[in-house]
Formats: sequence, C-alpha cells, structure tokens
Amino acid sequence: MTSFRTNDADFESRVRENFARQHVMQLIGASLKRVEPGAVDIVLPYRKDLTQQNGYIHAGILTTVADSACGYAAYTLMPAGSEVLSVEFKVNLLRPAAGELFVAEARVLKAGKTLTVTRCDVYGRVADEAKLVATMLATMIRR
Repeated sequence: MTSFRTNDADFESRVRENFARQHVMQLIGASLKRVEPGAVDIVLPYRKDLTQQNGYIHAGILTTVADSACGYAAYTLMPAGSEVLSVEFKVNLLRPAAGELFVAEARVLKAGKTLTVTRCDVYGRVADEAKLVATMLATMIRR
C-alpha cells in the first residue's frame, strides 16, 4: 500500500470536524475511528433498524458507509478549504453482512490534483473474527 503525506498539519481535526457535520452518519450511528493521510476507518455497530428482511445490514447502508469512508480518505490529502464529492463507485457485496460491528477501511490508491481513486473494504466483526462482506472502488473529486 502506498504511503501518503499531507502538507496540512491540521488535516485530522479538519476531517473530524467535517465528519461531525455528516448527518447521515449520525443517523445510522457510524463513527470515525482511524484518520491518517490517505486512510480512514469508519465503524458501524449492528442495529436491527438498519437491516433488510433477513436480518443482515442492508446493502444500501454498507454502501453509504463505504462511500463516506472513501470520501474522507481522499479528503485527508486535499488542501484546506476543499470539498470532496463522489464521482463514481462500484460495490461488490461478497457475503451477507452479518456481524456485531462493521468496519469500513478506506485507502487512497491514487491521489491526483482533481480526482482521487480509493478503495474500501468493509468487514463484519463478531468478537475477534472479521469477515470481508463488501468492497468498493470509488473515484472522488476535489471542489
């Protein structure tokens, strides 16, 4: 995995402050954990009201969390005053989203001046066991 650096000494506080204004993440109970240059982890506890008819976390919820994680991973490398938006993404749902906790681990693959390509792996965790339930490849744009 490529290692990234940022010229913004306040990037972490900027990312955390921006995430705090992300109302959809508050609505579903997701929280921002890891914030490093080019890397963000978002955690989502299992909640019954976020499930589909068979009791698994709904694919739309997983996609929402992965999209936010990818966006914030890209945002860590953007200059202060930037905005980040999704341009496109593709999600592979690899198995039913079962678990007590879901961790979306997003990493920047390639950072450009305008477009940034990211990847997010989402794991369902039960105790110490984690299973990959989804992966996203996304392109973000700096505005």
